[in-house]
Amino acid sequence: VNGIEIYRMKIDSKVASRFAHNLITSRAVNRGNVHKEVFFDVEIPKTAFITNFSMTIDGITYPGNIKEKEAAKQQYEKAVSKGQTAGLVKASGRKTEKFTVSVNIAAGSKVTFELTYEELLKRHFGKYEMFIKVKPKQLVKDFEIEVNIFEPQGIIELEAEGTFITNDLQNVIKKTLSDEKGHISFKPTLDQQRTCENCSQSLLDGDFTVKYDVKRTTPDNLQIVNGYFVHFFAPTNLPKLPKNVIFVIDISGSMSGREIEQTREALLKILDDIKEDDHFNFILFGTDVRTWRDTLIKATPENLDEARKFVRSISTEGLTNLYGGIMKGIDMLNAAHEGNFVPKRSASIIIMLTDGQPNVGMSNTQDIQTHVKKAIEGKYTLYNLGFGYGVDYNFLEKMALENKGLARRIYPDSDSALQLQGFYDEVSNPMLIDVELNYPENEIADVTKNTFKHFYDGSEIVVAGRFRDVNQNSLTVDVKGEGANDALSFTTQQDKEQTAKAFPEQEYIFGDFIERLWAYLTIEQLLEKRIAATGEEKENFTAEALDLSLKYKFVTPLTSMVVTKPEDENQAEIADKPTEGKDIVTVLLKLLSCSSKERLVWSTSPVHYVLSSNPTWYTSVDGDPHFIISVPQKEDAICFNINENPGAVLSLINDPVTGITINGELIGDKKANNDAKIQNTYFGKLGIANKHLDLKVTVTPEKINIQNETGKTTFTWLHSVMLQQEGLTMIINKKKDLVLSMGSGASFVVVLHHVWKKHPLHKDFLGLYTLESHKLSEQTHGLLGQFFHPIDFTILEIHPGSDPKKPDATMVFKNKELTVTRGWQKDYRRDPEHGIDIPCWFVHNNGAGLIDGVHTDYIVSSLF
Repeated sequence: VNGIEIYRMKIDSKVASRFAHNLITSRAVNRGNVHKEVFFDVEIPKTAFITNFSMTIDGITYPGNIKEKEAAKQQYEKAVSKGQTAGLVKASGRKTEKFTVSVNIAAGSKVTFELTYEELLKRHFGKYEMFIKVKPKQLVKDFEIEVNIFEPQGIIELEAEGTFITNDLQNVIKKTLSDEKGHISFKPTLDQQRTCENCSQSLLDGDFTVKYDVKRTTPDNLQIVNGYFVHFFAPTNLPKLPKNVIFVIDISGSMSGREIEQTREALLKILDDIKEDDHFNFILFGTDVRTWRDTLIKATPENLDEARKFVRSISTEGLTNLYGGIMKGIDMLNAAHEGNFVPKRSASIIIMLTDGQPNVGMSNTQDIQTHVKKAIEGKYTLYNLGFGYGVDYNFLEKMALENKGLARRIYPDSDSALQLQGFYDEVSNPMLIDVELNYPENEIADVTKNTFKHFYDGSEIVVAGRFRDVNQNSLTVDVKGEGANDALSFTTQQDKEQTAKAFPEQEYIFGDFIERLWAYLTIEQLLEKRIAATGEEKENFTAEALDLSLKYKFVTPLTSMVVTKPEDENQAEIADKPTEGKDIVTVLLKLLSCSSKERLVWSTSPVHYVLSSNPTWYTSVDGDPHFIISVPQKEDAICFNINENPGAVLSLINDPVTGITINGELIGDKKANNDAKIQNTYFGKLGIANKHLDLKVTVTPEKINIQNETGKTTFTWLHSVMLQQEGLTMIINKKKDLVLSMGSGASFVVVLHHVWKKHPLHKDFLGLYTLESHKLSEQTHGLLGQFFHPIDFTILEIHPGSDPKKPDATMVFKNKELTVTRGWQKDYRRDPEHGIDIPCWFVHNNGAGLIDGVHTDYIVSSLF
């Protein structure tokens, strides 16, 4: 593809006791005559942690090191100030996160990329699933997927399938199974990869999935290796517990249309799966809360028929009384249990679906969490399903975790009904409640979660821990739970020698996998606890998770990976674990061969990038007038417009310490545009002054006037000029731009925009770009100046806006919530005629809520 050939790609997976170690190797060569960008682009499971990444270019390896996120960021910023750049895309789909790195490779040169990630395979519907995304984007001479599985319990039902597998490719999948070992390979030839004879398009585009289960002669399995243990618990052949399920459904106006249609469709299918021993009810909340029945109803055929009629009649109305809906569900379950209307041995579940944020009744999410947790008191499990991107997912997740449940995002696609039904299927068959796995406290330290409200059919409970005495040889576990008919209670024993016999071929597996499994599970659960915690407790969970992430080299939400250049030890960030709430944001850094004077400006989705001539972030105002504020600590930008009448003079920069001020006067079009609601305005004159130097520079599209104690000098834009005086450096690039530096302060670029002289509307105008703005004082203010020093903001809940190409979001800035839109503004420094699109978060209404005060506060009487 464009002279770049991927000549080898291998996905090598090793699984030992459900813990998977995956190495993706990609080798490419630039067969062109000039240097080209080579991309390494792969999607990995969301539940996985990256543990290593490296590039080998012409025999030199650039290794990855995992650092605490803030430390990595500081190293990155230090590196880019020296011209070093590197890259990552972090974008989350439903099941995967996308990792992309690109590098410029000289003609004839080769590059090898290696990415390693690890994950604990979860058991769903009776099978463990390994998900591999296959998308090489071109034919690959040597392509291979190899999976080796080792399970000491023995393996059954080993399967491999791919969404892209044709009848011809089916025979290419090789599978062998021998008791505790399983092996799968997939190695298609070039011809087998083609979509048709002599085609250059590849069939390899989709999902490759490996599924298997293990033999179970006992309800559980205990393994001990090198001072660590893992305990798998998945009893079979238990009678199903009756369940009491309340569906709490958002019917506010925002659910109208496709969303409520898919909800009705999913509920009708769910009703087909409800068992006759179950009890259920529906609670609908808009502005008001209403129920289908006053109490839980047994799932008799007659009641199910009535329920179907009710579901078909559900319509939308009103606002979002989320708190009222949940509390009604809790009260109904309380009444059912207190009145003995439901079996004593039964599982009680609340499943809530919402697409918005609470705005009727109790609307403070912190208060809702507190009241709901107090009302449930650990008796019931709460599952929160967030439909689309308008929800406060962090709130839903925290509330679910506090009440022994979980949150799940339902993506607004054509299969939303199947997503809803699929979630219900996971929790529809409870086998046990109140499960406890107890280990001797005097023998075991740092045990992972060991109490579970429910155990569902086809799933598995996994607990891991560390021995206080590394040399301890055995472990005894007591397991308890409540089943449909009676209590479950048994004791399991295991010793190191039994485990050692089960692992006779250590070379078949990878390293201290049980220790790493324990670390993985511990980090995962600490991050969950951190979501629901506050204050000192949250800080403790964060510190523990960070320490383990660094020790075991996992890229988590608390760590980043940096790549080290061996020859000069400059470093740049390349890997960062996304967190929920940023799922659809794509962040791109391009790894380019830049000179020391070049700098990569990068930002969030949609992906654009621009090389600039200065090594620092900048702020600017240009166009109509459009303000762009770079926020380097976020690797992003904010933008806003100012709409004022021609003749208004705006304060752009005012620094009382350095004495530098810049004001800009607006001009309008030659005549009013009848099609425009607001007249277009531009900067037609800039006044740049330094009172300490007694210096004033007036810039218009026709000329540049410099006035100081020696007098007044005038220049035109017709010639290139370089001027150096005491405290002043000025460079005019003929008919293009002006670069101005005064004293030890910042530098500024004024871009000249030429408009066709006979244009019926527009006039020539100016744009202003600030360089090295950090040299101005902290007291600097003005529409641009107030942003010269670090600012912070958080983007929450990105969701479709009125323009399909421009999503909306909530920006939290200085404890204020602003509605912002993902858009573009033009950077005209490199291309004054056409400009380059810079993605940014657009703040509406003249920057209201972002700028200090209101925009009219910045109108001044004159240029100086």
